[in-house]
Amino acid sequence: MLENIKAVIFDLDGSLVDSMWLWYQIDVEYLGRFGLEVPKGLQHDIEGFSFSETAVYFKERFQIPDDLDTIKRTWNEMAWNKYRYEVPLKPGADRLLAYCREHDIKLGIATSNSRELVSMLMEVYGLSDAFSCIMTGCDVGKGKPAPDIYLAVAKALDVSCENCLVFEDIIPGIMAGKAAGMKVCAVEDAYSLDQKDAKSKMADYYIKDFHEIMDCMKQS
Repeated sequence: MLENIKAVIFDLDGSLVDSMWLWYQIDVEYLGRFGLEVPKGLQHDIEGFSFSETAVYFKERFQIPDDLDTIKRTWNEMAWNKYRYEVPLKPGADRLLAYCREHDIKLGIATSNSRELVSMLMEVYGLSDAFSCIMTGCDVGKGKPAPDIYLAVAKALDVSCENCLVFEDIIPGIMAGKAAGMKVCAVEDAYSLDQKDAKSKMADYYIKDFHEIMDCMKQS
């Protein structure tokens, strides 16, 4: 999987960290403040959206009276402690990160989350210096499945797309990585287990966790 790979780019939520579960809880609490319930399929409707795109979607669909900056600030405040104390790295991620750093494989993050939450997580796990580029969906023109964010990270890392490996947990993210001309490994996540077959067919690889990669390399 890592042959001829010069950069590894991680999606964040559901790929590098186990955090997809908490956003449903936040949606329930947030919409509940306005007397609304979470409609069926909401999470799938907004998959791949940037933080800003999601705020626009919520404001328009649910007629939220707050302005967009207030919506995003509220979400950051609601998620802050959960990300700091309840969001672990995906199993084996620390081993893969250490391997990449030891073998001069550049590391990047391409996330739809807010920069505030990403920066805090990097600090919590002592990874602030591990990643040469951290890009959010708000930094580029379009969110996933458009390839914009992956193309931007590859450019910032100064690595050709064909030499980049992407780790993604949702279909729009896999589509974005493939559209950028990169190798894509789908990561299993409880949130998207119902999409396992589709993810496996769409991606170049599929793993249950990062231990699979490292154990396989150890045996070879």
